[in-house]
Amino acid sequence: MNTPRVSNPHASNPRSLPHPLGATPRPDGTLDVAVYSETADAVDVAVFEADGSERTVRLDEHTGHVFHGLVPDAGVGTRYGLRVHGPWDPSNGLRHNPANLLLDPYATAVEGEVDWSEDVFSHLHDELGTRNDADSADRMPRCVVTDRTFDWGDDTPPRTRVRDTVVYEVHVKGFTQLHPDVPEEIRGTYAGMAHPAAIAHLTDLGVTAVELLPVHQFAQDSHLLEQGLRNYWGYNSLSFLAPHGDYSSVGDGGGQVAEFKAMVKALHAAGLEVILDVVYNHTAEGNHRGPTLSFKGIDNAAYYRLVEGDEASYFDTTGTGNSLNVGHPAALQLIMDSLRYWVTEMHVDGFRFDLATTLTRQAGDAEIHSAFLTLCHQDPVLRTVKLIAEPWDTAGYQVGGFPADWSEWNGKFRDDVRDFWRGEPGTLGELAQRLTGSPDVYEGSRRSPLCSVNFITAHDGFTLHDLTAYESKHNEDNGEDGNDGESDNRSWNGGVEGETDDEAVNARRDRQRRNFLATLLLSAGVPMILGGDEIGRTQGGNNNAYCQDDEISWFDWAAVDHELLTFTRDLLTLRRENAALRAPDFRGSEGPDSVQMLRADGVGMNDDDWSDTNARSLAVRLAAQDSATFLLLLNASEGPVEFTVPEGAWTLALSSDPEQEVGADVQTLLVAGKSVTLLKC
Repeated sequence: MNTPRVSNPHASNPRSLPHPLGATPRPDGTLDVAVYSETADAVDVAVFEADGSERTVRLDEHTGHVFHGLVPDAGVGTRYGLRVHGPWDPSNGLRHNPANLLLDPYATAVEGEVDWSEDVFSHLHDELGTRNDADSADRMPRCVVTDRTFDWGDDTPPRTRVRDTVVYEVHVKGFTQLHPDVPEEIRGTYAGMAHPAAIAHLTDLGVTAVELLPVHQFAQDSHLLEQGLRNYWGYNSLSFLAPHGDYSSVGDGGGQVAEFKAMVKALHAAGLEVILDVVYNHTAEGNHRGPTLSFKGIDNAAYYRLVEGDEASYFDTTGTGNSLNVGHPAALQLIMDSLRYWVTEMHVDGFRFDLATTLTRQAGDAEIHSAFLTLCHQDPVLRTVKLIAEPWDTAGYQVGGFPADWSEWNGKFRDDVRDFWRGEPGTLGELAQRLTGSPDVYEGSRRSPLCSVNFITAHDGFTLHDLTAYESKHNEDNGEDGNDGESDNRSWNGGVEGETDDEAVNARRDRQRRNFLATLLLSAGVPMILGGDEIGRTQGGNNNAYCQDDEISWFDWAAVDHELLTFTRDLLTLRRENAALRAPDFRGSEGPDSVQMLRADGVGMNDDDWSDTNARSLAVRLAAQDSATFLLLLNASEGPVEFTVPEGAWTLALSSDPEQEVGADVQTLLVAGKSVTLLKC
């Protein structure tokens, strides 16, 4: 579907306009630039010529709080930055310094990286209150004016129903960097992600959406570069409208925009949605000791929450040094403009909001009726796409606290399912809640199971392989003496840590991985698979590989666990083809759409059964109209459990135990310890 064309108000107007913000090329060879700042005295556009020389043009018009003007002899391909004049008074939140070359918050492409030195700081390192007058231009990346035209052809968003959605969380680079069937020159790029070999893996697997780790332009961390490491995950945003240039096979001179669009077009053609993991809660500029790269030097108090009474300091609920000021119209407008841009111009299908709770904190406390959530709800563009919250930040946990048209990463699902399969006492009742879509979290507010994005593993933590192979984290390569990452992996691995040649231990681990995948993909809600879990991807026990842009994080396509891959494909096929395995609503125990919880002896569960802290087994009967009926048998005990099977012509649909057999007219079935079996009738 082609993006509707809107007439360009700049085309016939001889004067600059205050909107849209950013740099807009005009047919007459000039660039219309508009920058928001309540506190600046003047704004210059610094244009960098092909020979590297700089010319500056003052934005000579001022409408409201927007500085705007025309830049002659500039258009698509122009490299530029901003220099903002105004008061330097950090104690009152003012950090203007024209010596700092700044990125335009509305730039659609960024060329180059920050070259870390004291020059990119508006203050002196040893005198935080003293302005640093060193020019930062030679140390800063450039904004690039891009050609926003693109032949979308017949591109049509898949618009997959939420009840049919299966999310695959994946890193653009890591997915294809070592893929043998992707041409070497495009591995690790948007073009690599769009290659038929990459897409074939996704479609053959049966997922419906890729959730890409951050692709907004982000900055490398100076302390990582000093250690020979790099920010791999990308949760260090620098520009909210620009696709990250390092993931482009054609370089970062503007061509990354068209390459990203081509990737989206190819994924759509294969029926796959594209969801972006977006980081609007903070930026790469950090706290009062951090650099001045963009927002700080343009309008510090408009874009960041400052500590009341101590405006030199930053209010931080992200653990990164700063938080966006979502209580200010300018910051909110930037976020909303960015979201709409990625939908209308880049054709993405949804967003997963990192530390989304921070975006609801207008005045400190999280608010379900915050301006950000209200704007998303009423926006005609955003209400048509998928919105997923990471419902927590460093100041609070808000699972179940987002509006009904949002989905949420359900951390309770992860924790309770892990606890059940590792044999923790008293977890059977919690497991039942997770299997049925977490009604204890969502039903009270009349939300459906589809609000729950279920997951066992995610980028932040162990892979599925490592969850069942390591009792403790092994993050030595991160250079933090193993102090980073969560300490408790809530796993079970058979008593032997790391790789082993013990066949019995490996068999138990294989079964446990299948248990986790089966529980995930047979539960009500929206399942999310961590990319690579289906092939047994390992990070060698590193559960915080944010800085490992190497073989630790990249997919090892030469070491695919083909049996696990087949098991995952079979699970997804069963889920896709049988409505009973993807319930959109909480269901009762009677009727054509129902779920029944049974003891191993076939009797319905009662209050005493649920309160039995030693209970480790459960049978779940799942039925739906126009679907086969299923019996899910879960046994987290160390030894086998005999289940009574209801009357019916039951056959084996799937089992984590390769030795499981089901005879004709089965009445009882022995299910091995630490295994799950699914029967079909």
